[in-house]
Amino acid sequence: MGRERNQPLELAGKRALVMGLGTRQGGVGVTRYLVSQGADVTVTDLRDAETLQSSIRAIGGLPVRYRLGEHREEDFDSADLIVRNPGVPLSSPWLQRARRNGIPIEMEMSLFFRACPAPIIGITGTKGKTTTATICAGILARHRPETVLAGNMGTSALAQLDRIQAETPVVLELSSWQLEGLADYEMSPHIAVLTNISEDHLNRYDSLGDYIEAKRHITRFQRPDDWFVVNRNDNACWDSRAVSDATVVPFGVLDGNEDGAGLDDETLYWRWTGERTDLIESAELPISGRHVIANALAASAAAILAGAPVEDVRSGLRDAEAIPHRQELVAVVDGIAFVNDTTATAPAAAIAALETFQDRPIVLIAGGSGKRTRLDEFADVATRMTTGIVLLDGEETPRLRQLLVDAGAPNVSEPVDSMSEAVRLAREWVLADGVVLLSPACASFGMFQDEFDRGEQFRDAVSRLRPGQYGGTA
Repeated sequence: MGRERNQPLELAGKRALVMGLGTRQGGVGVTRYLVSQGADVTVTDLRDAETLQSSIRAIGGLPVRYRLGEHREEDFDSADLIVRNPGVPLSSPWLQRARRNGIPIEMEMSLFFRACPAPIIGITGTKGKTTTATICAGILARHRPETVLAGNMGTSALAQLDRIQAETPVVLELSSWQLEGLADYEMSPHIAVLTNISEDHLNRYDSLGDYIEAKRHITRFQRPDDWFVVNRNDNACWDSRAVSDATVVPFGVLDGNEDGAGLDDETLYWRWTGERTDLIESAELPISGRHVIANALAASAAAILAGAPVEDVRSGLRDAEAIPHRQELVAVVDGIAFVNDTTATAPAAAIAALETFQDRPIVLIAGGSGKRTRLDEFADVATRMTTGIVLLDGEETPRLRQLLVDAGAPNVSEPVDSMSEAVRLAREWVLADGVVLLSPACASFGMFQDEFDRGEQFRDAVSRLRPGQYGGTA
């Protein structure tokens, strides 16, 4: 299974169509790479030039044709290959047309996997993949400062190729959509990490089973000399061993003398061939939340398998930093903590955030557009753990509001149409020493460009607050 690395596509003179320039660097990196390889590049995107201006500026001066605000048949029919943005669904009629015409469809990650000269650590999961990837790269960077961290976090992997040598540690965060592109060519990383699986992106998949199978592409094409680091305490993850030929390395609360990265009475440890090495105590982790322990164990296992010394693992864990937009403390105003967890676009992720702050009064900012996920459990948990819930406008918000009302939530707003209004209302409602938590459990489209735009608008609204500005209940 799989393929040998460092076999880049021959792109010189090829007519390449970039489908979806996007706003988060992936399309920019793809376009630059294709031009650098001598391809004749056309970029097509349904969004207009004004929306895409930051990306267009980033590739200014390159010999690129643009087809913006529309797609055209002639662009797809004349292409030698198409590179699709992960946001473009597999079911797109334009991609179906290309397949009928026998035109190969690539993605940034399939191009990168072909060209990368070093073994790759790939990390996926419904939640925790960014934190796990960042901690893992931080550990490896102590041993190898040239370590590369890229992928589904706004950093183009292709843009890093020039600085990657055969021994450079490469850590990639991989979404289910990116894994789909790798599966087309039977590609999996040398070290695969699966953090957890829960309902998400059901607006893109026909069922939870289909979503799980997409996540399993992380290990599906591994070989016996590869490693599969997998959550021992998540049944959907643990059952993924069945599709893998790799050596399985569990993490979590392990059974007896099981090898892997484990937690024992608040001690994080590594055991291999029966020999246990204690790493750190959970209280030494500088990032809050029980879920972070699992992320730290997964990151430690991957880093050790990639050659990191144990002392680097210990120091990397102790120095781990919170990731922007993921339970990020934005500010403390009048004793109130304002926390940006905008990337919690699935109910399970928002529940994890609520549990992190459950010892303080919480006013939650939630709601948005739909992903066909079940919201009933989230509504029950939010009702129990919050003193107020401010709802952002969006197609899913009316359903969420009704679930909250039915669950007996004490204080639920009507949908608000701006982040500044949401922050203002939450500040008025929050109790003394409480938390205003943006953890939406929904996607962002409609009010916001994407979840990062939502988080940045939250930061901006919080930055305009002044001590004593609202009397409220604080």
